[in-house]
Amino acid sequence: MPKQTTDEDLELLSELGLDTEPDPVSQRSAREEQIIAGFEEIERFVEEQGRLPQHGEDRDIFERIYAVRLDRLRNSEECRVILEPLDSRGLLDAEANTALPSEADLDDEALLASLGVDADLENGITHLTHVRSRQEIKAAEEIAQRTSCQDFNKFKPIFSQVQRDLEMGARQTLKYQDNAAVNKGDLFILDGQKVLVADMGEPFISDYGRSDRRLRVIYDNATESDLLLRSLQRALNKDKTSRRITNPDLGPLFSQGEAEDDVQTGYIYVLRSLSDDPFIAENRSVIHKIGVTGDDVKKRVANAKKDSTYLLADVEIVATFKLSNINRTKLEALLHKFFDNARLDVELKDRFGIPVQPREWFFVPLSAIEEVIEKIQAGTLHQFRYDLETARLTQS
Repeated sequence: MPKQTTDEDLELLSELGLDTEPDPVSQRSAREEQIIAGFEEIERFVEEQGRLPQHGEDRDIFERIYAVRLDRLRNSEECRVILEPLDSRGLLDAEANTALPSEADLDDEALLASLGVDADLENGITHLTHVRSRQEIKAAEEIAQRTSCQDFNKFKPIFSQVQRDLEMGARQTLKYQDNAAVNKGDLFILDGQKVLVADMGEPFISDYGRSDRRLRVIYDNATESDLLLRSLQRALNKDKTSRRITNPDLGPLFSQGEAEDDVQTGYIYVLRSLSDDPFIAENRSVIHKIGVTGDDVKKRVANAKKDSTYLLADVEIVATFKLSNINRTKLEALLHKFFDNARLDVELKDRFGIPVQPREWFFVPLSAIEEVIEKIQAGTLHQFRYDLETARLTQS
């Protein structure tokens, strides 16, 4: 039999600072709960949009409903009594952003009826009839946006080649990062389908003050859509299994995340020379050696001053990046190729007097090297180039 809570138990709990009073039972009627629920929907709209709901035929149907509902709540003494203690934003007294336009000749009941809303407060101010939920409307819009791709024959070979590349390991898929860059030619997996960004319109500023672009998106089932850039990003964010398909030039360089059974395959290392050469000393902060090794980096550079590869001088290790399950040779070649226009042109004589030209030193700041590594991990390096004049990455 369950133990009963005694007066001594309550006293002890009280001494410990715990509230022993029973939770108050809500005394609100169903009608009051409906009025509050309707007001909370308006509050959510204001929080998301940063403004009051407005009237107008050009407005979203739900915004028009919220605008009319707010008017009715403001004009109802009964509703104000219920809501004023809960109105932390002052919505009941805030001035509307716009006057009622073409809907002005309709009274509240007629307007609500035209929107599919039951205007009878006795039946509930929040009751909607013949109005789909936001989720239903959004899903319908997504379906409606897709149309048959009339020139799919141009894109079918691309999808076929991408599938072959994935099977052969020439491409890989990476987890899509929230709101990551989307560019023309990018490939993704969204809701189990391969997606190609075939074209991008001119940038414009949306109604909410954000930059956006209209896209032409091709799906591997021979359909297409004209999604907005931000809509595609939201869809990729929402789909927890969405992936970015990498460019074939990158190949399978990085693992998808370090696991206990990963094979440790090395490091990217960045070195700075401690040479007394006047040119190197003057530009020491932007001259770096970039390499990839499977050995311990400290051991590798222990005898740097005897090796022309290290400019016959001691070096400082300024950064290392741990790698797992990568092709070291391919990764190093990719890094050197990307920074080829910044390669340091220097000739030294080794300890035997033979002239040598070290090829792994670059006139590039550490920040640019770190950014390149991030782009490789994201599978987007092919979208950028290194600008020697600005010492920064720019979109190609």
